[in-house]
Amino acid sequence: MDCQARVLESENRVERLNMEQTWGAQVATKKLELFSNKYYAACAFSGMVSTGSVHLLVTPFDMLKVNMQANPSKYTSVLSSAGIIYSEQGLRGVWKGWGSKLYGYSAQGACKFGLYEYFKKFYSDVAGPDFTRANKTSIYVASSLSAQIIADTALCPFESIKVRVQRGYARGLMDGFPRLYRAEGLTGLYKGLLPLWGRNLPFAMLMFSTFEHSVDFLYGNVIRRPKNECSKGTQLGVTCIAGYMSGVTGTIISNPADNMITAINNRKGISYMQAAKSIGVVGLFTRSLPLRVMLVGPLVTAQWFCYDTIKVLVGLPTSGGVEHLIEAQDSK
Repeated sequence: MDCQARVLESENRVERLNMEQTWGAQVATKKLELFSNKYYAACAFSGMVSTGSVHLLVTPFDMLKVNMQANPSKYTSVLSSAGIIYSEQGLRGVWKGWGSKLYGYSAQGACKFGLYEYFKKFYSDVAGPDFTRANKTSIYVASSLSAQIIADTALCPFESIKVRVQRGYARGLMDGFPRLYRAEGLTGLYKGLLPLWGRNLPFAMLMFSTFEHSVDFLYGNVIRRPKNECSKGTQLGVTCIAGYMSGVTGTIISNPADNMITAINNRKGISYMQAAKSIGVVGLFTRSLPLRVMLVGPLVTAQWFCYDTIKVLVGLPTSGGVEHLIEAQDSK
């Protein structure tokens, strides 16, 4: 009996070892190295492709949202506003601002996702494994905040031009950029940086932390298996669910600042206080919110899905968690 027990225990140990692949072992089989320059470049590339392509595809909805925010008396509902824009400007008008969306959000996505991974590793190393385990939210918030500040600095000139193009200031990015620069210089290009940070910093902190905690919750309470033991299809499914939850949460919090961005870029010389007063407290939180939820929820889901799909294709683990960070610290 003792011999049989020892044999069974040995077999179980081997089975557990076969099942429990670390992140390092997973990536090593693909001949990639976690936290190398190539790793961060792959994350930045994935973020660039996912964010730029998804934002490009929703340009018509963004065109609709900006006009509803800028002129609510004329554009009163989603369906009627869509009809007005199409009847007055045609199909070309529906896609106004596509160049700024593509290039601006590609730059933002590369910085946001690539630098988030970098700062998450950096802050976890500074804090140590024990603090990282006990204070995951602090790591997520600090990392997303640092990454988003840089990402929005890259996005801001494109966002300023996009809003003006969608309100008829210019035909597109190529003629809008030099026209705005000649008229207002760098001040005009970065006029909306503060409200952009006001919208995107809370959004990013909530989006990334909600995503990370949603991933933990789904694996721990719904699937009840570690991520490493799940198929890639299951992992990408978790990414989609967590991505949608994070997108809706961030949208609700960031809506006031989103309305401010449109107001600031739509009227020359208007101050932040004047913009807020013209919209009103209730309007800041409710104007275009249903459309933004319809737009941003699926948009963020698609970004996360595309981002993680590219990561999987190049041999990287899907997003979420700090286990691989702690493993790297423990192995030192």
